[in-house]
Amino acid sequence: MKKIILSAAFLAVAGLTSVKASEIKNPIKVAVYQDSTTKTPVELKDLPAPVQETLKADAVKEWTPTAAFLVVNADKTEYYLINVKKGEETGSLKIDKEGKVVQ
Repeated sequence: MKKIILSAAFLAVAGLTSVKASEIKNPIKVAVYQDSTTKTPVELKDLPAPVQETLKADAVKEWTPTAAFLVVNADKTEYYLINVKKGEETGSLKIDKEGKVVQ
């Protein structure tokens, strides 16, 4: 009786562990889309005067600019993305070439 039970258990385990491999008939398609937004680094000293004046305004003068980028969207709108830091806090500002903060 023990042999029958052991044989049945062995066949059950062997049946569960066998793998039935098959070829994938429908391949997965991967599509990568790239937007037309470009981000170009800009030196802080090379920012336009209106942007520099906005960075000196009372609302943001306690934040220190660390890096700047010129961002041009697909629809040809552009703004400056300025990374700022205050103590341990970091953030970023979007300012257009006329010095207005963009939301």
